[in-house]
Amino acid sequence: MKTAQHFLEEANSVVPRISAEEAKNFHGKSNAVFVDVRDSGDIAKSGTVKDAVRIPRGFIEFAADENTPLYNPALKQDADIYLVCGAGGQAALAGKTLKDMGFNSVTNIGGFGDWKEAGGPVEI
Repeated sequence: MKTAQHFLEEANSVVPRISAEEAKNFHGKSNAVFVDVRDSGDIAKSGTVKDAVRIPRGFIEFAADENTPLYNPALKQDADIYLVCGAGGQAALAGKTLKDMGFNSVTNIGGFGDWKEAGGPVEI
C-alpha cells in the first residue's frame, strides 16, 4: 500500500522547490502564474500571494484540463506555474498532477507563511 509519505516523496522528486525569496524574482513576470492551492477558508484567514489564481488542490485536474467546462485559462501549458499552499505538501502534490497532465514548468514555492515572511506581495 502506498502511504501519504510515498506520494509526497514522489511529488517532491519531480516538482522542483525554490525558496519564497527566490520565487519573488518571478512574481509579476509575463509568463508567471502563481497558484494558491489551499481552500478558500484558509486563504480568507491569511491572505494569499498578490494576483494568485485560487484553485483548490482537489479541483486542479478540472481547472487544468481545457476540455472541461471548469477550465481556468490561466493554466496554459506554456505558462511558468508557481504553486503555494500551507507548508509545501499540497503544492508538491498539485504540481505532480500538473506534470502528469503535461505541464512542463511547474515549481513548488512552499508555504504562504514563508512567502509572507520573505516580503512577497500579498492580498486578502
